[in-house]
Amino acid sequence: MKIARGLADTFAGQIHYRTAGAGPVIMLTHINQQSSALMLELIAALAPRFRVVAIDYPSHGMSDHIDWQPAIEDYARAALEVMNALKIERFSAMGEAVGAATSLALAAGHAARIDRIVLVNTPYFTDATNAKNDIADIQRVRPTDATGFPAPRSIEYLLTNDPEHAPMRPTQDWMDRINVAQFQIGRDRWQAMGALGKFDTLGTAARVKQPTLMLYGEHFIYGKHRALVSAKLADVRVEIIPNGRFCMSWERATDIAAAATRFLE
Repeated sequence: MKIARGLADTFAGQIHYRTAGAGPVIMLTHINQQSSALMLELIAALAPRFRVVAIDYPSHGMSDHIDWQPAIEDYARAALEVMNALKIERFSAMGEAVGAATSLALAAGHAARIDRIVLVNTPYFTDATNAKNDIADIQRVRPTDATGFPAPRSIEYLLTNDPEHAPMRPTQDWMDRINVAQFQIGRDRWQAMGALGKFDTLGTAARVKQPTLMLYGEHFIYGKHRALVSAKLADVRVEIIPNGRFCMSWERATDIAAAATRFLE
């Protein structure tokens, strides 16, 4: 499967994207502190039936860095401007974790452009204090060097200290890509969590009218909130992926693509 790459000029500088396939278009948006490189398996699994475009958020992957705190809506705007550059008018939006929030923002804020959305492992903070505490818990297990630059983690360190943010069976290839993605973001790596911490998940979901598929890993940390979040959506289907946890768009790419294909087609 050939995956092409490019850069699109946007309000946030040049945004890097990967694209493959032909057919109805899907925009993929990624997890916090990662990049479209973590979605290669999902791109390949979707491309036989769809044209897939996967972006790196500003400051992530090979996109330009920004020196200001973005909102989730800014990530949605960056995605939309990439589609404008590619002359794609209508598409479906699909993302995991922060990417799910970005897909909600796309659907709510740009309804005329978005056909359907697929939300993988939708995160949810109950309030500002919960957001602050959860982010602080994550920061404690994301080591840095003396300058504050991200330090690499081994699989053993991750599974010992932060198993909730690991797939069920992480491999060295996955860990290598995670470490590279962290290096690429550098000291800007908390921008996406800052954006998520201020995002109004329920209020945004209440404005979404498009058909929505919510996929949750059986062991996903925020799966306990799925009834609350899904109740705000006008037209929603919820599916549980057995033996799934975090980063399902990598580990369970075939299953995620199969569920999305059934829903989108």
